[in-house]
Amino acid sequence: MKKILTVDDSASMRAMVAFTLKAQGFDVTEAVNGQEGLEKAKGSSYDLVISDVNMPVMDGIQFITELRKEENYRFTPILMLTTESGMDKKQEGKAAGATGWIVKPFDPQKLVAVVNKVLK
Repeated sequence: MKKILTVDDSASMRAMVAFTLKAQGFDVTEAVNGQEGLEKAKGSSYDLVISDVNMPVMDGIQFITELRKEENYRFTPILMLTTESGMDKKQEGKAAGATGWIVKPFDPQKLVAVVNKVLK
């Protein structure tokens, strides 16, 4: 079973993502901000990370930057799931190490399709 870490300060968004992915057989762990996500990532091994951009404590861009410094996560797919759709933010995310970008609100079927694609 593939393990996925979702990082988002919105409880409802975490719940929707977790529900969608668990229904497809994924093992999902949730974190409320980048700092918590980083701690959970260091304490376990995940096949995929999905993160929001705008969060308190540590935002998604800083989270990805820090996560990519970890040996175990240098090549792990990281998807940004955010309301941000501007090219500047996407470039910033890509420069930090994001693999892909999904704009909220998301279509559950498209999320699953992207997750399956990056996990192959």
